[in-house]
Amino acid sequence: MLKKRIIPCLDIKDGTTVKGVNFEDLINAGNPIKLAKKYEKDGADELVFLDITATIEKRKTFVELVKDIAKELSIPFTVGGGISSIEDVRKLLEAGADKISINSSAVKNPQLIKDLSNEFGSQCVVVAIDTKLVDGIDWVHIKGGREITNYKTIDWAKKAEELGAGEILLTSMDGDGTKKGFDLRVTKLVSENVNLPIIASGGAGNTKDFEDVFSQTKATGALAASIFHFGEISISELKQQLKQQKISIR
Repeated sequence: MLKKRIIPCLDIKDGTTVKGVNFEDLINAGNPIKLAKKYEKDGADELVFLDITATIEKRKTFVELVKDIAKELSIPFTVGGGISSIEDVRKLLEAGADKISINSSAVKNPQLIKDLSNEFGSQCVVVAIDTKLVDGIDWVHIKGGREITNYKTIDWAKKAEELGAGEILLTSMDGDGTKKGFDLRVTKLVSENVNLPIIASGGAGNTKDFEDVFSQTKATGALAASIFHFGEISISELKQQLKQQKISIR
C-alpha cells in the first residue's frame, strides 16, 4: 500500500504566494521560495506550485521561478498553470520540475494527456480536476473554476486515466479555503473508481481532516495551503499525530 503524502500547495500570482476561499478573495501568503524551503525542512513529502492566473491571462508558468525553486529544493515538486504543449512541459522539466499539472488545457484537448504521457512518461503527468457540486452532480470546472464543463467529474477522472495520466489532483471547489474538512464524498467516489494515486485538495482545517481523508477514502495524498501558510498546523506535528492514529505516512 502506498504511504500517505502531505503536500503543501503554493498558489502563485505575480510571483507571490496567495490564498483565497472558493477560488476567490485572494490574499498574500508570502514568498514562495521561502515557504518552500520551510516546508521541506518541516517534512513535506512533495510540493505543488500553481500559477493560478496563467490560463486566464494566457501566460506561461514562470520558468525562471521554477529554476529558482529547483535550486533550493531536494523534494519532488509539481508545477501547473498555462501548460498546453509538449514544449511547455519540456521547458518546465528542464528548469527542474519533477511533475507537471494540467487542467483546462487537458479538458479542451484530451489528447494532450496521451501526448505528454508518451513523451515524458505518465509518472510526471498530473491531471488536476477542479470539481463543484451543481444540482446534485459533480461537474468539472476550468479556467480557475470560472467555467463549468460538460464533463461529470467521475467520467473525466476515468478518461484521464485511460489517456495516460499518472496521478489526479482532485480539488473540491466547495471546500476550497473553508477549513471545514476535505470533501470525503467526492474524494471517495473518484479514488474508488480509478486506479491512480489521488491527491485530495480543498477544505483542510485541522489534523482530524487529514486523518479522515486517509482513513475514509483511498486518497494517497492530501494537499493544503492556508493552514500551512499561516502556521495553523506544522507538517511535522501533523505527521506525528497521523502516525499515532496508525496511518502509514511517509
